[in-house]
Amino acid sequence: MAFEIIEEHKYFFIKQKNHKMAWQEYIHSNPQILLGKPTIKGTRLSVELILELLSDGWTEKMLFESYPTLTESSLRAVFMYLHECMQEEMFYPYKKVA
Repeated sequence: MAFEIIEEHKYFFIKQKNHKMAWQEYIHSNPQILLGKPTIKGTRLSVELILELLSDGWTEKMLFESYPTLTESSLRAVFMYLHECMQEEMFYPYKKVA
């Protein structure tokens, strides 16, 4: 595996070259689980719930302690899934209810 070091804003990041996670190995949609919302395979944890908890200030540590079936790889897959959805505009529009 090839790695490169990227300097950005006084922080160093290690980025694996030519590696794109296959989020499909970790996330799926089944109409019989949470009405078809994308979920972590083998759980009832939806991508939506994970993002909501993180936006509410939860840390990765809190997620892993509260949901032991969640792995680092499946959490990374949530972000890869979201990234791909945003690129392909596969997200659901939000309708504001008056």
